[in-house]
This record gives sequence, structure tokens and C-alpha cells, in this order.
Amino acid sequence: MKYQIVGKNITVTEAISNALTKKLSKMDKYFKNDDEVVCRAVVRTYKKNEAKVEITIFSTDTTFRAEVKSDDLYKAFDLAIDKLLGQMRKLKSQLKKRYDRAGVGKAIAFEAIKDEEEQEETAKPVRTKVIHLKPITIEEAALQMEAIGHDFYLYLDTDDEKISVVYKREDGGYGLLQADNKTDIK
Repeated sequence: MKYQIVGKNITVTEAISNALTKKLSKMDKYFKNDDEVVCRAVVRTYKKNEAKVEITIFSTDTTFRAEVKSDDLYKAFDLAIDKLLGQMRKLKSQLKKRYDRAGVGKAIAFEAIKDEEEQEETAKPVRTKVIHLKPITIEEAALQMEAIGHDFYLYLDTDDEKISVVYKREDGGYGLLQADNKTDIK
């Protein structure tokens, strides 16, 4: 696995880098070809003695991401890695139940991951809502989102006619997701 460790509001010391790399290297066994796997860790500190760790693992066909805040940086490392392992167990269970393993999870060594408890059932929607998408701008969508008190809003973008979602980010800004289902099947 290749590591990229970035510090925001903190200098990543050799001790921090070594501790995080040592903990993350234990995950190498979960990937079949770990030369193609990139792990990016962003470490942040805040004024209130709070630390935040964001770890994203990019493999050839799957991305895992964990974000954890804690009052102790090293505790945040452990919690983030636990979260990533939970995501891998969940993916393994879902793929075993639904998909041919030769497809989606071919870069992951599932045999190395312990099975998730069978108590978790397949996710089922508890509420279905049908909406009519009006063509509006992103600014209007953000205003609608704020007006209804949600942290996201689905709309049809007037500029490019794509189905879009505007959402609130934890840092206070807004994010935009756009659907693009163009395929080049020949």
C-alpha cells in the first residue's frame, strides 16, 4: 500500500507518520495487489484540543473512507481504522449475499476479513417519497434546502439539465453531486 499523509493545522512529525503507517500497514493483508492501493490520510487539529482523521483507501475497484473526530489523535487513528474494517466486513457480507465475487470485489482479499455478524439484514427503505424535479439553479436549490431544514436537496439543474444534489458540508460550505449516466456501449 502506498501512503500519503497530509497535515492540516498540524505538522506531521515522524512519530505521527510512523504510528499511522504502522497501524495502516496491518490492513495490507486485505488487498490482493497492494501495490495498486493508495491510502490517503488527512490529519487535522482544532483549537479545542480536538483532532480529526480522514482516511481514504483507493483500490482498483473500491474506495473506503472513514472520518473520525476525537480528543486524542492516536485514538482517532484507531477509531478510523476500526471504521474502515467495519466497512470491509459489511462489503464482504453484501457481496457474498448479492453479487458474483469476480465482479465488484476482485481487488479485495475477502478470505482475510472476518465475517460480519449475521444480525445485520439487507438495508430496506423505511419511507419512499416521490418528487417532481423542477429545473432550478444551484443557488435556488440551496435556498430551498435551507428553507425546509434538510442537509441536502435533490433538483434538476437548469444550466446542464443534470439531476443534482446540493448538500451541506461539515466545514460549513456546500457540496454538489451530479448524475452522469452516459455510457459508451458499442
